[in-house]
Amino acid sequence: MIHSDKKTNLENFGRITEDQYSILYTVAKKLNSSEKISSLVETGLDLIIEALNAERGLFVRYTPADGGFSIIAARNFNRESIQDLSQFSSGILQKVISGRQPVLYHDIENDDSAAVFKSVQIHNIKSVIGVPVFMEEQIWGAIIADSRSNRKLFNKENLHFLDFYSNLISLSLNRLIAIESLENENISLKNRLENLTPLPDIIGNSKPMLSLAQLIKKVAATDATVLLLGESGTGKDLIANAIHKLSRRSNAPYLAQYCGSIPDSLLESELFGYKKGAFSGAVSDKKGLFEAADSGTFFLDEIADVSLSLQAKLLRVLQNREIIRIGDTSVKKVDVRIISATNKDLKKMIRNGEFREDLFYRLNVFPVTIPPLRERKDDIILLANHFIGRFASGSNIRLHKDTIRKLESYDFPGNVRQLENMIQRAVIFCDGEILTPDMIDLEEQRFDPFHFDGTLNSYIKNLLLKKLDENNQNKTQTAKTLGVSVRWIQKKLKELEDNPSGELSLKFGGEEADDE
Repeated sequence: MIHSDKKTNLENFGRITEDQYSILYTVAKKLNSSEKISSLVETGLDLIIEALNAERGLFVRYTPADGGFSIIAARNFNRESIQDLSQFSSGILQKVISGRQPVLYHDIENDDSAAVFKSVQIHNIKSVIGVPVFMEEQIWGAIIADSRSNRKLFNKENLHFLDFYSNLISLSLNRLIAIESLENENISLKNRLENLTPLPDIIGNSKPMLSLAQLIKKVAATDATVLLLGESGTGKDLIANAIHKLSRRSNAPYLAQYCGSIPDSLLESELFGYKKGAFSGAVSDKKGLFEAADSGTFFLDEIADVSLSLQAKLLRVLQNREIIRIGDTSVKKVDVRIISATNKDLKKMIRNGEFREDLFYRLNVFPVTIPPLRERKDDIILLANHFIGRFASGSNIRLHKDTIRKLESYDFPGNVRQLENMIQRAVIFCDGEILTPDMIDLEEQRFDPFHFDGTLNSYIKNLLLKKLDENNQNKTQTAKTLGVSVRWIQKKLKELEDNPSGELSLKFGGEEADDE
């Protein structure tokens, strides 16, 4: 028995003949063209049999967890001889694995150490050679070749060739395993993306969002009235649309109406429609949104902003699925699913006499709370990358690791909408392909009304614009937040429209009560 000395690849390469150079070049090209590990194994074994003029060959996979071997390719063996040879080969395999280098039995008939293998006599084996195959630093498997003819006894030249050859296979194996790993990762990521919630148009795979998805899927399968609860910017409109898309009504209309900061008369005409001549300007009959959404879904956003008088009319729709156009007396039936949403405490509003209790119970058949972004931090980077893809389409902009940490440490009081705006601004400032932390201005998001530079006038202007932004341009809610009248808000905005760089009147809401 001959063991190869532990040589470097370069030393073994120097012992290869000119004919073997040509063979290795051809081998390298063929191995490099292999696209699957299975084809690499088959091709690799065939090329060894041909190059060494061996009679038979085995490619064996080694599993270090249990120290076992499994044959993954074989040449010129019948089923019985494979079973017998496995007993013989196990000795060589153990030597190859434990020694981590090629092993050669040059002339078994004259090698007493090979006598312990019973199948040597059974199969009249004359010469055997074996070599390990590595994946990085770990043994992945081994290749064994033998000859039962005196015309071919393997020698050291074959050993050096096979040693270098195994390195070519190892390189190709590492390449294919890396590709396979990436493909599996891509499949995994694709599956995650396809099942993020899994809700249409909703990004997020955090536990709160997966729980929400299960809830939404259940209620979508019914016709139950849904009340969406959550802070501004959490995506209540997207959830409403997802419920529609997952419902039996998905092929019917989906309509939405924002109820904030709209005069009663205008909102009523939008919701219920009107008859020709019902009021000045009603030159023809108009179908309202409830009728237009017949057989489908109608989403009432910011339902808490609807006046008490209009709430009574909404109650009729919810109770009887009936509407009456403005100026008409005939009752029209509508088959419409109603989803509503608010960021306010409706129970508190009921106690304050601002919201009808009977309407609340009609709306609150199936309440769904949308988690704020601070409670689903695992989704922040997923959402950020989604917005980068939207605002920087076709570019390779990506987040710096410090930017990721900065985003994940922030609470986002404005929720997903705030993150979206933040990423859009950052993309505008990004000149290269890396979105760095300095492009994310968190301080800009934290307006402190008690620390400002400039005049009182500039403070009022900044405060008004900030609060309008926080309330999604809802003038009614902004007026309540600031403790002023809606009329005051409207006047200040008119002043800004007429003179954007000018000063605002310093009179507050209460001082203009007489104007109302």
